Amino acid sequence: MKSPKFRTVFPKLAAVILLVFSATSVVGCGVATPEPTPIPTATVIPPTATQPPTPIPTETPIPTATETPFIPKATIKIVSQSPLSGDQAIYGQDIARSAELAVDQLAGSLEELGYKIEFVAYDDQASIDIGMVNAKEIVADPQVLCGVGHFNSRVMINTSDLYHLEGLVFVSPSNTAPNVTERGYLEVNRLVGRDDGQGAAGALFAQAQGYTNIFVVRNDLDFARRNADVFKREASQLVLKVVGDFEASVEAGNYSTVIEHLMTANPDMVYFSGTADQAGAFFKQARLAGYTGTFLGTDENPALVETGGPLPIENGGLYYVSTVAQVSDYPDATEFIQNFNSLYGTDPQVYAAQAYDAAGICMKAIEEASRAKGGELPTREEVALAIRALQDFKGISGTYNFNEKGDPLPARYYVYQVVSADPANWGQSIIFASYDVAPPH
Repeated sequence: MKSPKFRTVFPKLAAVILLVFSATSVVGCGVATPEPTPIPTATVIPPTATQPPTPIPTETPIPTATETPFIPKATIKIVSQSPLSGDQAIYGQDIARSAELAVDQLAGSLEELGYKIEFVAYDDQASIDIGMVNAKEIVADPQVLCGVGHFNSRVMINTSDLYHLEGLVFVSPSNTAPNVTERGYLEVNRLVGRDDGQGAAGALFAQAQGYTNIFVVRNDLDFARRNADVFKREASQLVLKVVGDFEASVEAGNYSTVIEHLMTANPDMVYFSGTADQAGAFFKQARLAGYTGTFLGTDENPALVETGGPLPIENGGLYYVSTVAQVSDYPDATEFIQNFNSLYGTDPQVYAAQAYDAAGICMKAIEEASRAKGGELPTREEVALAIRALQDFKGISGTYNFNEKGDPLPARYYVYQVVSADPANWGQSIIFASYDVAPPH
């Protein structure tokens, strides 16, 4: 509480009374009256300086740090193109989600350089036409420096002509068609092996299991023919004998003629290059005909057991060569799965780990290109070149280097053993073996 200020006044009242009394007495006695003494008026003494009030001690406030608002020197966008709607959305959505999660978690180094990083997801609906419409919008935005996608090889093959023209680099988490990279575009890269590389991995598996006589069946699609051709070439180099080589039409539902040749040849293993539904149907008919050897397919799809049922799993067993592992089979993906599940309430689908790594590669390349320019904003071409120059980029799905075409060098292929005929338990298939294979020439 503050002390009040006072203004001090001091009257000499007693002296005044005495003087008046004395003068009255003299007059009454007849004594000459002296000059009257003036009665002094009360004198006002100027106030003396007052002491300032004593403050009550208070705690000195501790100054808080004032955050300086982040003002980026530029905004950089990472985009994705994948089917967010339609039949393939279950895969395309997880590609976009994983890429966005990577941007949220891995953009720190770019932010330290003064950049704001944004992620934008585009829905190509697994359509070439829609993918092209999106691609025109993407390349027209100068803030876009790198892209993740596409999910479908055929969409990527068509849109990449425009990406190449505009110098915008993309990293695909899932494209397996050889033509994706065979054109040699600087702007096109992938994180998985090629369809034709499956043939080489299949031959290595056959050799490792001691199979010497192999029966090859392929459908009449281009990718299946190339895959089968690579298998036969690699099998020959590994001194394996191909005792049958037959083509089955995509439309075929009855493989009796081919199975007659199969039973006559009596091979150790059947290698089927084609779609999972056709392979499953063929394997089932072969078992019904009495074949007891091993089956090896090339399509990582539960349609293999939807059409094949339990019979192919019996006797010599059922396997398939995959360009990708289940996310849970990557040792370094445990935290990613937990974060993904926490955000979206479900486990990530195949190719999600590669999508996370693709976005990470984008950002690492942008960082390297920027540092090479003293922190300045890199061009699209500089980012594309930086991706090819990355050495041993360690992601959650593997460690990546790229060859001059944009293929991973080497690519890892996985041989899974199917253990359940229930499509709902497809994820229970186990990795039986894995092989690192250089991109085919």
